[in-house]
Amino acid sequence: MIKHPWVPNYPEHVAWDQEFVAKPLYALLEDTAARFPDGIAYDFMGKETRYRDLLDQANCMACGLQKLGVGKGSHVGIFMPNCPQFAVAYFGILKTGGTVVNYSPLYSERELIAQVEDSETDIMITLDLAVLYPVIHAVTRKSRLKHLVVDAFSTTLPFPKNFLFKWLQGSRISRPVRDQYYVNFRQLLDNDASVAPVDIEVNDDVAVIQYTGGTTGVPKGAMLTHANIYINVLQLEKWTLNLELDHEILPGFLPFFHVFSMTVIMNMGIYIGAKVVILPKFELAAAVKLMKKHRPTLFAGVPTMFTALLNYGSALAAGLDNVKMCMSGGAPLPVELEQAFRDRMGIAISEGYGLTETSPVCTSNPYDRDTRKGSIGLPLPATEVIIIDRKDPTKILPLGENGEICIRGPQVMKGYWKHPEATAQTIIDGILHTGDVGYMDDDGYSYIIDRDKDLILVGGFNVYPRVVEEAIYQHPAVHEATVIGVPDDYLGERPKAFVTLKEGVDPITPEDLMAFLRNRLGKHERPREIEFRTELPKTMIGKLSKKELVAEEKAKYEKRKKA
Repeated sequence: MIKHPWVPNYPEHVAWDQEFVAKPLYALLEDTAARFPDGIAYDFMGKETRYRDLLDQANCMACGLQKLGVGKGSHVGIFMPNCPQFAVAYFGILKTGGTVVNYSPLYSERELIAQVEDSETDIMITLDLAVLYPVIHAVTRKSRLKHLVVDAFSTTLPFPKNFLFKWLQGSRISRPVRDQYYVNFRQLLDNDASVAPVDIEVNDDVAVIQYTGGTTGVPKGAMLTHANIYINVLQLEKWTLNLELDHEILPGFLPFFHVFSMTVIMNMGIYIGAKVVILPKFELAAAVKLMKKHRPTLFAGVPTMFTALLNYGSALAAGLDNVKMCMSGGAPLPVELEQAFRDRMGIAISEGYGLTETSPVCTSNPYDRDTRKGSIGLPLPATEVIIIDRKDPTKILPLGENGEICIRGPQVMKGYWKHPEATAQTIIDGILHTGDVGYMDDDGYSYIIDRDKDLILVGGFNVYPRVVEEAIYQHPAVHEATVIGVPDDYLGERPKAFVTLKEGVDPITPEDLMAFLRNRLGKHERPREIEFRTELPKTMIGKLSKKELVAEEKAKYEKRKKA
């Protein structure tokens, strides 16, 4: 077996065995501001921020935070949707030597308190929006938080939107309480930007603690070093074809607090001097309107975004007619969706693969050729994909055999925050065990069959939800589909499918879809039940979510058992 079978099939413009030299993560912004000071970093609802101004604000943020005592060992949280202040806070924290802790604006008070306490966050940076401020202010009174830095959302808007927002959208604003926790964001930035220098050990100092369910199921903070994230950006830049520095336009529709968007859109966008067109939240009509106006050249999204954009029928109608390349991540890309997007939009989607624990990208389909159907692609430069026997972690499997997908590379996390046992179970001899099941073909392309934790055991037979989902997506009436295991008294578990249908197609019944699957799936793989819904639950980045459906079915089963 060839040790690295992907090397002979590598893109000509990329050397797999190249070495990367890391810098402190904030150097991404410093270097780009030096090269393209007048370049537009962000367009937010019509207000532009130039790179020199973004760096100046980040330096002022760092100076202000240092006066609050932030330095090495400090953990500072960001609780915001996409907006320019996010990057100001992010790079300001990093320049102090502190660690960024990302918080989802969708978290409940209980979830926020748990993460604040676990991560040892002492300062939180947020906005005065009614959907954010009241809940995070309540958290300050019930947690270890010492300071709550608050900015007015209207300060990010151009004139006259900034005044109109306060007058016409008053219900969306919350008036901050001037208590012992409160720090005014603008006053914090009101300084001469004289940041005290901090010595960063790029391979050891943690830049970001990013929470994830992890490969072992319980939410934990992945410790991503400066080198992990910085090098992952360099890997992506080397991988991508025909980039024009200071000329690319990139939609910032995915949330920056999620690791995929943080690296691929925010950090990568800054590194290449792109103009990032920001939406606080992905809404299809608003997104298309912005894309028609700004005509992006690059697009990174999750499968549900590509599904939504298909409704527009053409690249021109969706504002994608100037896009050179699309990248999909965050969730498996159905083969049928990729083909439909290529046929209708004339744009190929390159599927990538990664985890929070790998900063996040570790594989991608090359841009210099057609995407290999169903594959997550080749390893990025300096990255190895290893298929290991799930029962014997010392045994590397031959090409074509199913095993656990494992990763070795410079983007692999330092470990889990305060979870040495979970770290030891996940990183063995420098190799990250992902918990995903898959194989590698003779050309070095990897394929995911499914996550080990999503595996459905039907009478002792393994059923992988993705296999069932791919079969369902082959039906022309299907819009979205997700499959889970539900309890079965005889077989232990059986698959159940949840499906939404496309608008304007001939109606079908669950029985019709079941008949369609009869010759496409083995008897044990066929869903016991197919439930049609108007919409399916999704995560914060628009990825189809199974956990809500699993909880529903478990509750139904327990109720039946009691009856």
